[in-house]
Amino acid sequence: MVQATQSAARARATKPSLGRSVAARLLQAVRDVVSSEVGGRFRLMFGGIVALLVAISGLNVLSSYAGRDLMTAIEQRDSSAFFKTALSWLGVFACLTAAAVTLRFIEERLALLWREWLTKGLLREYLAGGVYLRLREHGELGNPDQRITDDARAFTATTLSVVLMLLNALLAILAFSGVMWSISPLLFFAAVGYAALGSAFTILFGRPLVRLNYDQSDREASFRSELVHLGENAESVAVLRLEGRLQGRLRRRLTALVANMRRIIAVNRNLGFFTTGYNYGIQLVPPLIVGPLFMHGKVEFGVITQSAMAFAHILGAFSLVVTQFQSLSSYAAVVARLGTFRAAMERHGEPARLPSETNEGPERLVYEDVTLQAAGAEERLVSHLTITVLAGTRLLVIGTDEARRALFRATALGRTTPEGRIVRPGPERILFLPERPYVPPGTLRELIVRGGQEESTDERVLDVLRSLGLEPAVKRLGGLDVEGDWGHVLSLGEQQLLAVARVLLAAPAFVVLQNPGTSLAPEQLARALAQLSEASISYLAFGGSSAPTTAYDAVLEIHADGTWSFRRS
Repeated sequence: MVQATQSAARARATKPSLGRSVAARLLQAVRDVVSSEVGGRFRLMFGGIVALLVAISGLNVLSSYAGRDLMTAIEQRDSSAFFKTALSWLGVFACLTAAAVTLRFIEERLALLWREWLTKGLLREYLAGGVYLRLREHGELGNPDQRITDDARAFTATTLSVVLMLLNALLAILAFSGVMWSISPLLFFAAVGYAALGSAFTILFGRPLVRLNYDQSDREASFRSELVHLGENAESVAVLRLEGRLQGRLRRRLTALVANMRRIIAVNRNLGFFTTGYNYGIQLVPPLIVGPLFMHGKVEFGVITQSAMAFAHILGAFSLVVTQFQSLSSYAAVVARLGTFRAAMERHGEPARLPSETNEGPERLVYEDVTLQAAGAEERLVSHLTITVLAGTRLLVIGTDEARRALFRATALGRTTPEGRIVRPGPERILFLPERPYVPPGTLRELIVRGGQEESTDERVLDVLRSLGLEPAVKRLGGLDVEGDWGHVLSLGEQQLLAVARVLLAAPAFVVLQNPGTSLAPEQLARALAQLSEASISYLAFGGSSAPTTAYDAVLEIHADGTWSFRRS
């Protein structure tokens, strides 16, 4: 219950104050891309869009006058003026079509440029320094994959759409205000007042949509992640008969999703009553004001059509909040989700203390007065550890699971506690094998041959695989160059042995293994350690005591209170 309460508190803490932060985050995002390496292309394409918007606005004004003259020619039964005006109107429409299509093309290319740049930046930050791992462990941010994919795409495309809508609205106001004022100042003020009133009521009725859309994105992503989890662990679920439990989790996710969607639908219903009536009212205002002017002979008949067109453009410009509120509320949620994602990555950007790396002097792994604590607790897992492991030493580390895991991670990834120092060889001279092997799709050759060592011959690779007892698996799978999703084809033991084969081919000075006995049978572990020893690769095994005692030169034991002892075998 305490953990659940703390998790809920963390989840609430990560929800942003949407209203206050969206504008600041949007401005910062625009500044970032404009000042980036793609900023020149961005500005050029955006300038082209602005030029096209100005041209389209001018053509719309010409279209309103052409429409006015056409309707007046019809009313006066003037065939010559009718055909002349109709021809000029068709020319305006042709230019509008070309400009609108070109505008759309440039907008989509600009959105794609921005999305590519933004996604690359997010991936760089997400993968740097193990940020992805710490975000997952802290559990304060859900579904980072959706934020990198769907939210980045929606943010770039929608930002451009919103900016262009605002620019288009401003140009429409500038272009048609004079037209409408020349027809009737009353019509102009009616448009402004009608739009202001509509915007106020739309914000009043639709404001809850911003938070509801934010929550809906999280609920949709959570439901999808549960389905992805089921697909990734299908065999384990089937063997353990956990379908009922997973079905319960999926139902709870679906129930939360549906409940939030019902609230969104209810708000949309209330908003729809107002916006639908508002849109119908637009058709009534121009005839009610301009109709009496025509009947008193103060304006031509075509002015009625022109006034309706000008009124629609002006009102559309002033009524963006009314007509686009639902999309704007979804957009605000997207901006907030990306903002919280960037903020979370900044908080967990780099571990406080990375291990020092040195290639000077004898190759060694050094722990100097290293103290490690349990996450969020005062308990010491390792207290003032001070040892030096020289190349050639085969060390077994035993103790509690928490202590061994903490020390392995501190050696591989760094630590947050300030006490002590860890010194290790450079990345080419020390490799790490986690408890759960990582076997991405690809060929077997790509899995076991380290980058930069592609010149390794088939004979050398097969010799290493044969020494680990993997030759039957290679034959079964069709050879070294067959593509496959090996994580679903190979057993855990075979996957771990492939990782050992990669180490043997890379020939570092040290390899650090985390609980190698978890996925390897005792005879497999003994064989793997023997091959490492024969290749003069020093190894530290965090766990793995099922191997023969002759496999180790020394034992480091970490006691339950964090103290430690070191003894030679």
